[in-house]
Amino acid sequence: MDKNIASFTNTKDILNQYNVRLNKKLGQHFLIDNNIMRKIIEASDLKGEEKVIEIGSGIGSLTQYLLEEVKQGKVVAIEKDSRFIKILKDLFDDYNNLEILKEDILQIHWEKFMGKYELENEEVKIIANLPYYITTPIIENLLFSPLKITEMVFMMQREVAKRLDASPGNKDYGSLSVFIQFHYKTEIKFEVKPESFIPRPAVHSAVIKLTPYDEIPYAVQNKDFFFDVVRAIFNLRRKNIKNSLTLSPHLKLDKDIILEGLKESNIDKRIRGENLSIQEMVSLSNKFWELKN
Repeated sequence: MDKNIASFTNTKDILNQYNVRLNKKLGQHFLIDNNIMRKIIEASDLKGEEKVIEIGSGIGSLTQYLLEEVKQGKVVAIEKDSRFIKILKDLFDDYNNLEILKEDILQIHWEKFMGKYELENEEVKIIANLPYYITTPIIENLLFSPLKITEMVFMMQREVAKRLDASPGNKDYGSLSVFIQFHYKTEIKFEVKPESFIPRPAVHSAVIKLTPYDEIPYAVQNKDFFFDVVRAIFNLRRKNIKNSLTLSPHLKLDKDIILEGLKESNIDKRIRGENLSIQEMVSLSNKFWELKN
């Protein structure tokens, strides 16, 4: 293509040409700011030969930039809206480094996907402007997939990005923060105002980078039990940790074990759980696991 899609005029022209009306409920907000596009590409640190998966490609505003950046690699554009599939095929017919998949990201059979696109032993980067209403399920889906992900760069609702990146003691810090940071290094790269999209969303956005650890730095006795403890800690976040753990439906532990675990972990039973670091939660979980078994 000889012009960038990500402008108000060009985006409107494409939507009008294909008689497309956007659905805000499905998170269909398209970037119309090429400066933001360039910043997303910069944050993605692309070298030119990567395998990139783009989620929710829409009319190809970001796809266009990705294809230019990885000319020696490949972009797999995942889009579930048939209207946009036609647009993508028409606009990018001349590119030989693009694969287009009509699929719901939450319904993908990853083993088949990796075989189809020859990604079984390939490292991939995930780059996307995520639909805000299903951001967390998408990230969880990717986390538990067999993909060899080296990096994820996502546009999402600013408040969600802050929750993913929050530190202990911060009002945004919660079980989601712990879950994500247990698996990924997080970094908010920049924020994006509503006027950078059409139609304008009612919220501000942010671009966040998630980088999987080479090896998870937290040694837990039992991972499922650890996350039960985390959910219990934040279950009643305004109460002290003893009451949160004792009253939580997520954790079936005797009160004596809870008190002994807190004592042996040198955690004051009167503090709120939101002030604990992930490592402190790991140590507490491991102590509970030892005491109950």
